[in-house]
Amino acid sequence: VQLQASGGGLVQAGGSLRLSCAASGRTFSSYAMGWFRQAPGKEREFVAAISGSGGITDYADSVTGRVTISRDNGKNTVLLQMNSLKPEDTAVYYCAAGPRLGAYGYWGQGTQVTVSS
Repeated sequence: VQLQASGGGLVQAGGSLRLSCAASGRTFSSYAMGWFRQAPGKEREFVAAISGSGGITDYADSVTGRVTISRDNGKNTVLLQMNSLKPEDTAVYYCAAGPRLGAYGYWGQGTQVTVSS
């Protein structure tokens, strides 16, 4: 599966962004999807994930309550709605796919999110 992330940009603190990840292939609903981020000088970290059916979601503590992950299996797309953004959310955001939550073997290119204070 090939993944294409988009939707990043520059936003002021307190603002919102919606990231999108478009996937190729006919079996999108069989893949769990995740979003990760990597800030300069830091390790990549988990942000959010969603099961293939969309029935299970998981979030990092740092974004819980501010971020919502969703998917549209008819459009082969997973979304990450981010609200109340903080400067510490600044990072390159990556989407990933795998056979189950926590097991991601496919990665898209990143999309830059910059939150100004």
